[in-house]
Amino acid sequence: MPAPIALVACALGGALCYVLHTPLPWMIGPLVTMAVLRSCGFELRAPRGARQVGQVVISSALGLYFTPAVAREVLAHWELLFAAAGFATALAYIGAWILYRWTDTDRTTALFASVPGGAAEMANLGDRFGARPERIAVAQSLRIMLVVVIVPFAMTWWGVHGTETYAPAVARFDGAGLALLLACATGGGIALWFVGSPNPFMLGPLAVAIGLTVAEIQWSSVPPLLLNAAQVLLACNLGSRFDGAFMRRAPRFVLVVVFGTVASMLISAAFGVALALWSGLPPGTLVLATAPGGIAEMCVTASVLQLGVPLVTAAHVARVIFLVTTTAPVFRLMRGVLRRTGRF
Repeated sequence: MPAPIALVACALGGALCYVLHTPLPWMIGPLVTMAVLRSCGFELRAPRGARQVGQVVISSALGLYFTPAVAREVLAHWELLFAAAGFATALAYIGAWILYRWTDTDRTTALFASVPGGAAEMANLGDRFGARPERIAVAQSLRIMLVVVIVPFAMTWWGVHGTETYAPAVARFDGAGLALLLACATGGGIALWFVGSPNPFMLGPLAVAIGLTVAEIQWSSVPPLLLNAAQVLLACNLGSRFDGAFMRRAPRFVLVVVFGTVASMLISAAFGVALALWSGLPPGTLVLATAPGGIAEMCVTASVLQLGVPLVTAAHVARVIFLVTTTAPVFRLMRGVLRRTGRF
C-alpha cells in the first residue's frame, strides 16, 4: 500500500492513544497500529526518509536541554555513562549466548541480533561477517518495540513522572530560528552520514544542537506539534519493520527474543536502581538510562515523563557509540579464539 496510507493510519493510532491518555501516545499508537496491520497481511511501508526526518527533529529538541550548567553536570557523572555502556555490552553477550543455545541461530547472527547498538547498524555489521540480516533486523526491531511499549507503561503505572527540573534552554518559538536550527541539524546529520557514522541523523543533529545550546546560541524552541509529528514518523518506520510472516515461520526464535528482551529490561532496571542508590540520582532517570531501547525512543520517553533528559540522552549516546565501535573488533577477537580451539 502507498506510504501516505500508512502515515494516516499511524496518525489515527496516535490520536486514539492520545484520547485514551496512554503514555507516549504519539510513539506507541503509531507503532502498535503499524505492527498490527502488517501482522494482518497489509503490506504497509513507511514514507521514504521518515526515520531520518523524525530523528532530526527529536535530536534537535533534545539538544536544547544541554545548557552549559547541565552539560557540566552530565560530564560530572561520566562514570555512570561508562558503567551503563559496559553493562549493556555484558548483557548483550549473555543474550547472544542464550539465543544461540536455544534456537537454530548461528553464533554470528545471535551476537549482532542481541547487541542494542541500533537495528540498521547491527544488521549492516552482521551482514559483513556473514550473519543473517533478516533475523538481526527482526530481533532488533522486536526488542525496540517491546521496550517502547512496556517501559513507559511500567513507569507510569509505578507513578514515576515529573521528578526532574530540567527544561529546554529556549522557551520561545521563532519560525525563522526553528528553520535555521533544523537546517544546521540536518547538515550535521548529512556530514556524519557522508563519513559513514552509525546513526548519523540522530548523532549529527544532536551534536549540532548541543553545541549551539552550550554556546548559548538560542534560535527557537521546537513546538510540541512538530515533536508529535516526528514521533509518528519514527514509530511508523519502526513498525514497518514488523514481519508477521517471519514471526509465524520462526516462532521459537521470536519467543526467545521476547523472553530475552523482557529479561534484559528487568535486569537493566535493577542495575539502574543500583546505580541510583550508589550515585544518589533519581532511580527513574537511571532506569531509563540503562533500558535496552533505541536512543530516540528512550530519550522521548524521558522528555515526556520529565526524567533527566540530558543524562538519559548522554547515556544512550555513549552506549550506542561504545557498542557500534567495539562489537566488530571484539567479534573478530572472539572468532579467532574459537577457531583456534576448534569451537567455531
